[in-house]
Amino acid sequence: MRRLRLGPRGLAALACGALLLALGAWASYPGLVGLGVALLLAVAVGVVGVVVPIPVELRRSVRPVRVPRLSDCVATLSVRNTSGWLPVTASGYDLVAGRRLRFDLPRLAPGASERTELPIPTHRRGEIEFGPLTLHRSALADLAEVSQVYGERTTVVVEPRILDAAGLPAGTRRGHAGADERIAHGGTDLVALREYLPGDDLRRLHWATSARRGALMVREDADPSAPHLTVLLDDRAGSYAGEGFEEAVDVAASLLAAAAAEASPSRVVTRSGGLDVATTAPPAGTPTGIDPELLGRLALLGTVEGDGTGPRPFAGSPDILVIVTGAGAGLAELLAEAGAAPVGVIAVVDDDPDRLVGATQGVTVLRGPRAEEIVHAWRAAVAR
Repeated sequence: MRRLRLGPRGLAALACGALLLALGAWASYPGLVGLGVALLLAVAVGVVGVVVPIPVELRRSVRPVRVPRLSDCVATLSVRNTSGWLPVTASGYDLVAGRRLRFDLPRLAPGASERTELPIPTHRRGEIEFGPLTLHRSALADLAEVSQVYGERTTVVVEPRILDAAGLPAGTRRGHAGADERIAHGGTDLVALREYLPGDDLRRLHWATSARRGALMVREDADPSAPHLTVLLDDRAGSYAGEGFEEAVDVAASLLAAAAAEASPSRVVTRSGGLDVATTAPPAGTPTGIDPELLGRLALLGTVEGDGTGPRPFAGSPDILVIVTGAGAGLAELLAEAGAAPVGVIAVVDDDPDRLVGATQGVTVLRGPRAEEIVHAWRAAVAR
């Protein structure tokens, strides 16, 4: 698609040429007529000079197409002059997230090529559309210019960052299949005793029972299961200031990745109820440990207006409950919710925290202006 138009100089030359031609003809003044004709001819030559399509071949590539927030992402443009005799000088712009990114191509000799890179902004999550590309070429003295559109729209998905949260607190459920009984944190739980068989680990002998029964008895233990993590993400717009919600989603994604690294079941729920996803084990070969589909949904997650009162997400009492919110949220209700879980944590994105780690009503409260500080506090005060 091409669009031809006269520039400001071209419009002025066209108007002046027509006026001088008219005045010269009316006054029978050949000099004015000649000057008017010259200006009109200059405009015509400029238009003819840009009517010919820009003889370029353009290719664009993007790396990568899925990128964590704040990571580098660039679009590479390769332009080649396909003409065998005509040099090309052009400029242009690419539409990136609705914003024009301008670039200038150096003078391309016949058959020459040039590469340039355009940075893709990744400070916010979501789908970033860019393209199509528009090239401009101007005529002599900028009397006229032609715009030519190349390519199609391309999309880059900016996902939340995955920070190293190190791990989770100890679980509070039995490790054997089908059980849902609570046990103490850490260690093992004695579930049965049996007689010693050749090859059993002597360290598992239960000496007190062996002495009473007069036969060697061996413990059968069950390890506590992997922790069951529930992340409640506050998606109310009033809870955050500035880019606070971006940091909150980074925290939530990092905790889900920590659970996936330990093969622990996890669940993420938004306050509005718009997102409710439970996971058991990450797909094999997943780089971040999180299901790409879930990561994509987190990338597109936005805030909601109002109080965001969705369905109650905590039926059955979660094992480990982490509420991720902003400084604008009231902590009284959140403390009651977090305190109902065996392990309750509130992570607050706060631009001006008085301290990074605190405890209120038996609930650990982590504060920080960015996801890095909150995850660091998690590693120091919560993760085992």
